[in-house]
Amino acid sequence: MLNLEELEQLVAFKELGTLSKVAEKFHISTPSLSRAMQHVEEDFGVTLFDRTANRIALNETGEVAVSVARRILQTSQQGIKEVHQFDQSLKTIRVASVAPAPLWELFPQLSASFPHKHLHQQIGKEGEVLASLENKTVDLAILPYPYEKEGTHCLPYLKENLFIAVTKDHALADYDQVTFHDLNGYNFLLMNQIGFWNDLVHEQMPASKFLVQTNRFEFEELVQHSNLPRFTTDYSKKMHPIRDDRIVIPISDPQAQVTYYLVSTNPAINLILNENHQQTKE
Repeated sequence: MLNLEELEQLVAFKELGTLSKVAEKFHISTPSLSRAMQHVEEDFGVTLFDRTANRIALNETGEVAVSVARRILQTSQQGIKEVHQFDQSLKTIRVASVAPAPLWELFPQLSASFPHKHLHQQIGKEGEVLASLENKTVDLAILPYPYEKEGTHCLPYLKENLFIAVTKDHALADYDQVTFHDLNGYNFLLMNQIGFWNDLVHEQMPASKFLVQTNRFEFEELVQHSNLPRFTTDYSKKMHPIRDDRIVIPISDPQAQVTYYLVSTNPAINLILNENHQQTKE
């Protein structure tokens, strides 16, 4: 039977050219490597090398054997990766969301229902989250619209509304509510990793510029020392309270009001979601 390590040594011989260099790479003696190459020939059942007193070289069949060895090694590595990924999937619940807020609510519920599983999250654009769901690289997706397809389970989860927070001397401070049309042209402080909200404000406010921050602490420091407006939501205000005396104003456009849906292909998760949904309704 072909030995994977010996196949690696065969490929290395093709790349390095001498037994001594291969032996050095694999930390074995040259006689041991020579015996390994004889084993490879025995396993293939053919002669792979031309040998002289002072030299060994691959013959034409040996060149083909190297190509075969590379394919076998690549396949074996892919197989090992697939087994590891499957084993990890048994221990992990993978969740992809278009925004962070639903995860703040959902993860404590999942942790309580699946205490022995690791929870892995990712926040992405709508297309990315949908692709993860359809490619079955996640167990649960959170989308801003219902998704009905055979083999999936979809439930409405929570609603989130977008606001702005402005200083008292800002031109918009006296507004009871604003629209994206009102906001277009004003520059904003903006956190990244806010999912589809990021795309939404860029799309709805093409004349505006956004000072994007990746670090929450640095973002809050900028807010404290700037009169630039910022965004917030009814859920993010709970997680990251407005620390100064800014005025919070709702955005009235329908696009600023979203209902999130939980979409799952995992039967165990579906059962828990149904139970939680029924309890919420009661």
